[in-house]
Amino acid sequence: MKSPMLLAIESAREGIRKGQGGPFGACIVKRGRIIAAAHNTVLRDHDPTCHAEINAIRLACRKLKTHDLSGCFLYATAEPCPMCLSAIYWARISAVHVGVPIRVAANAGFDDSLIRQNLKRPPSRHLIPMRTGVMAAACRKLFKEWKELEGVLY
Repeated sequence: MKSPMLLAIESAREGIRKGQGGPFGACIVKRGRIIAAAHNTVLRDHDPTCHAEINAIRLACRKLKTHDLSGCFLYATAEPCPMCLSAIYWARISAVHVGVPIRVAANAGFDDSLIRQNLKRPPSRHLIPMRTGVMAAACRKLFKEWKELEGVLY
């Protein structure tokens, strides 16, 4: 089996060569088996959420037919951004192996420090205004309906 980090690097290189995104690749492994490898496709897909980690998580979930990637390990060429890190937690990935720390990506122009700093603030002080309570009663009703139908937690 090829090294998962080598697959992440090769995928990132492919994305760079094709002009699809930055130098980011990710690979997901479960029980020693490669499940998915992907690179950043933000430019190709015109979608700011198409980071390598997100793309790899989507592929792995489809392949395994589950939203729960417990027992999986993610290899990433760079330390995950806040969005990707959140997806990693939601997917319940067991561990992450990183090539380079966030400062290397920041030095190359992929600086997410503004986002990281903003997340430490209370919602009322975020740089992008966040107003809560919009149609709150109707939104609360959705949660009540879901709970009454015994919706599946994820």
